[in-house]
Amino acid sequence: MKNRKFRGEIQDKNLSRRVMAKPNPAGELDAVALETALLSTWSQENAFQNSIESRRDGAPFIFLEGPPTANGKPGIHHVVARAYKDLVCRWKTMEGFLVERKGGWDTHGLPVEIEVQKRMDLMSNEAIEAYGMDNFNQACRESVWTYESAWREMTERMAYWVDLDDPYVTLHNDYVESCWWAIKQMFDKELLYRGHKVLPYCPQTGTSYSSHEVALGYKEVEEPSVYVKFKLTDDDASILAWTTTPWTLPGNVGLAVGPEVTYVKVKVTDAAANWNGAGGADIGETMILAKDLMKEVLRHNVEIVEEFPGSELVGRAYEPLFPDAVPRNGSQTAWTVLSADWVTTTDGTGVVHTAVMYGEDDYNLGMEVGLPAFHTVGMDGAFVKGIHEQLDGRYVKDCDEAIIQLLSAPNGSNGKGPKSGLLYREKAYLHDYPHCWRTDHPLLYYAMDSWFVRMTAVKDKLLQFNDGVEWAPDWVGEGRFGEWLRNVKDWAISRERYWGTPLPVWRSEDGQMKCIGSIEELQAEVAKANAAGLNNPDCPDDVDLHRPIVDGFTLLSDDGKPMKREPFVMDCWFDSGCAPFAQWHHPFDGGETFNSSFPVDYICEGVDQTRGWFYTLLAVSTTVFDLPAYKRCLSLGLILDAEGKKMSKSRGNIVDPWDHFNREGADATRWYMVTAGAPWSPLKFDPNGVRETYAKMFLTLWNIYKFHADYAALDGFDPETNHVEVAERTPLDRWILSRLATVATNYHEGFTNWDYHKACRELEEFVVNDLSNWYVRRSRRRLWDEAENTDKVACQNTLHEVLTTVCRLVAPVSPFMVDVIYRNLEGTSVHQANWPLGTPGSLEGATADSWDENAAKATATLPPQDLDLETRMSLVRELAETGRRIRVDAARRQRLPCGDGWIVSGPDLAEFHDILAEELNVEKISIETDLDRFQQIELAPNFRALAPRARGDVNAIAAEIRNAENPAAMLEEIKSGKLEILGIKIEESDVEVKRVEKSGFAASTIQVGQGDESYHVSLVLDMNDTPELLSKGLARDITRRIQAKRKDLDLDIEATIELEIWMENSPELFQTDQDWIVTETRARSAIFHPNGDSPTSATETFEVDGSKIYFIVS
Repeated sequence: MKNRKFRGEIQDKNLSRRVMAKPNPAGELDAVALETALLSTWSQENAFQNSIESRRDGAPFIFLEGPPTANGKPGIHHVVARAYKDLVCRWKTMEGFLVERKGGWDTHGLPVEIEVQKRMDLMSNEAIEAYGMDNFNQACRESVWTYESAWREMTERMAYWVDLDDPYVTLHNDYVESCWWAIKQMFDKELLYRGHKVLPYCPQTGTSYSSHEVALGYKEVEEPSVYVKFKLTDDDASILAWTTTPWTLPGNVGLAVGPEVTYVKVKVTDAAANWNGAGGADIGETMILAKDLMKEVLRHNVEIVEEFPGSELVGRAYEPLFPDAVPRNGSQTAWTVLSADWVTTTDGTGVVHTAVMYGEDDYNLGMEVGLPAFHTVGMDGAFVKGIHEQLDGRYVKDCDEAIIQLLSAPNGSNGKGPKSGLLYREKAYLHDYPHCWRTDHPLLYYAMDSWFVRMTAVKDKLLQFNDGVEWAPDWVGEGRFGEWLRNVKDWAISRERYWGTPLPVWRSEDGQMKCIGSIEELQAEVAKANAAGLNNPDCPDDVDLHRPIVDGFTLLSDDGKPMKREPFVMDCWFDSGCAPFAQWHHPFDGGETFNSSFPVDYICEGVDQTRGWFYTLLAVSTTVFDLPAYKRCLSLGLILDAEGKKMSKSRGNIVDPWDHFNREGADATRWYMVTAGAPWSPLKFDPNGVRETYAKMFLTLWNIYKFHADYAALDGFDPETNHVEVAERTPLDRWILSRLATVATNYHEGFTNWDYHKACRELEEFVVNDLSNWYVRRSRRRLWDEAENTDKVACQNTLHEVLTTVCRLVAPVSPFMVDVIYRNLEGTSVHQANWPLGTPGSLEGATADSWDENAAKATATLPPQDLDLETRMSLVRELAETGRRIRVDAARRQRLPCGDGWIVSGPDLAEFHDILAEELNVEKISIETDLDRFQQIELAPNFRALAPRARGDVNAIAAEIRNAENPAAMLEEIKSGKLEILGIKIEESDVEVKRVEKSGFAASTIQVGQGDESYHVSLVLDMNDTPELLSKGLARDITRRIQAKRKDLDLDIEATIELEIWMENSPELFQTDQDWIVTETRARSAIFHPNGDSPTSATETFEVDGSKIYFIVS
């Protein structure tokens, strides 16, 4: 398998074999310096492009970059998203797929306009137009690149490999032309239409606002709210409705009730006491409202006359409050009671006043049931003429008092109400209300002319295509996104803005329309208009498709009437929704590139894009191509601070990614982000977590690599020529290789199931606990032997294979350090290497969705797996941990050996006895079948059974039982019925029998497995001391202190020292152990002074078990 040549694998063309390297020493880790140096190397080598070119023959895997806006600084949440984008693209590249990654920039839209308006103090449409739309748009064009360099620097520093030199840019003419083409497709399919959309609107600036802008200007205000009587035409009763916007009442054309809500008709029985403000009701007057809201609304004593569901009110007519304000225009439902499921009884009266043009729910209900859509308020914020002589021409927010007075007049504003008038009562209402961030005036919710895409017509297709998407997590597709699609509304696609893709629709005064789908088509229509006598500016091939240029063209309708462009730009989400094809200038590029890259295989953004980019991609692809836009979507969770709070400038908890790039490095930052939790879970970003990740994962991995590389360099190890077959290596080597295969398999499965956090955590556990804390720790002495031997070479081979495989696994997540390691060990970049689990993308006939599974497995390069060996080693490690607990419980210091240890029961672990003996500092481990050999019994009195018969002698009898010299013999006497103490016959029930270790032994028993498959294994240690053991223990303590001193002195591995040692009150240190100290510490000379001699100069000193040791290292 090792020398198999796969398509896409990097080969040395001259040598026709893999380029190998003899490792150099590793040096100390400086993560930041390592990463910045490697960035320079990658740039010089053109590493990103080379990684793509090396897979040129592979099956395509199509990634689409969601375009950020470069007029805002990148933040930590952008790093998270880009880490997951890069992870998948690098992984798929290593799997042999061709993964080209085109960058993109979202350059149109509101954020750009706001930034320019604030900077240039252009706070109204009039101000912008006075400045000049061309000048304003030029400023927007320049503004979008304000932070482009910051984005590029962040992208490159974190090693997100994406092509920023040839990105798609939504303001480029080619991109805009493709968007025009898409709109033309919708227009031709009759999916594009003109209607109204209720938006927050500022009359002072003449501008409608998005939710983003509205959020900039909320203020707490106290305003009058009113409870209004709507007099039924067939009854003396009035229906009560509440509103906080009295200015909308002249536009009222309907009342909405909940069909399942319980309503009551009540009769006033007594006059109200302590009445404040306008309004009222006479005794005997009847009113209708929701039963649950009677106490909240009514200020009179009443009796319930009738009770009924809202459905019984539906269809009943009432008198218009202002009869001349809104023309009926043939509507059969105007000024009637309407059914609406969204009506609740949380506030108000349970009846909702409906003014079609001044509320989103109002408008949707009005369009559904056919209410007249007529503006009672002009664009200047004043009532239009003909509403009421006291209201005409006045600014609506100044008319609250006038409307209240008109309603309060006898018989009300229409003269058809009760004598008490049409106002029941008013109350001050304190609430947060949106104000214009430019002028500080209150906004009006106003039905604006707008263009829509008829998404309701393709709802079934949207749901069908969504079902085919592999969502991560799956519940986003079915839940959040699926629910959005099941309740899909027509898409309001136009905006009353200046900087954006202009809506390519021209319209005559009588409503005839043309939609232009290309520059060529625009040129033809301009030429036709000019031929008919219209005077248009030039329309060259490179005409700028932005305002005000396109506004200057007047076209001609089919019957010869002039047509002006509709003065709208497109929702910037439409721009980004066109990215799959507009990035290639489709269809004007010939279509080959687009056809081979659509639908997209993978997209990834935050969960906040569920109703943004995720939706608009699907909306555009469905309406234009009748195809889904993407096959896989990873929806990322929100980024919070360490305490789970949303990050914001005001809280001061914003995280600057450069703080971590410049301290722990991008590797640790990326690994932390991936391992902190599931990609779709909110990430509580904790800076301490990044530091811990660096120390635990990357410092550990570097130290393992340094251990291997330094000795490999010292020995001239070459993995090509110094090879030992796996079958010929030690069980420890074969175990770590098997564990690697198991973990790598699980790791790959985690990647395929989107469980990157679980995969990376398991790999980190392998590196830290299996590889570092067990294999390397158990193998250190194997590399210390200066002479070459098979065991030493086997260890080097094993470390080489494990490290290079781990590097390939880590590379997609954290690409820096592993590339340095891999280059030193293999001679090539890890980003040119194959995925250890195989390269399905390199197979003939493979696609991003399917390939020959067996053929793909045959391309894997994992070591052999031996699950039985892994099971046995797991037991060895558990016994080692058990042995450590035994030693701690017995207060035996770590370096003082035990003479013997025994494993009682369980599988044959003889091949691991040496490892276990060394791990537990035991001279010899043996197998024993009889646990009784190490145990004895103890007897204790059972007072409950003994006391009734022994009475006053019970304590004396108990003491004799407890202090028996031979408990076993006493137990036999009891069993034979021959034991009497103080005249009392002792029975078996009078004693409790316990089994304990014999003096000098300590033991513990563990359970292995669960249920019927479980069994018990015991470990016994001999705790008796001998002079030989005491000497060895002392030697090991002395050696540890000297090695620590060598490290403090920063000595090279091969450096030798001179050593002098004094001891007080210590056990005898035998010559063999003195020689061992000399060898272990690489001492070229050593003096061991007799016990009790005092040092003659300053020394290092330490104490152990009452002995005092002095030493000098020079």
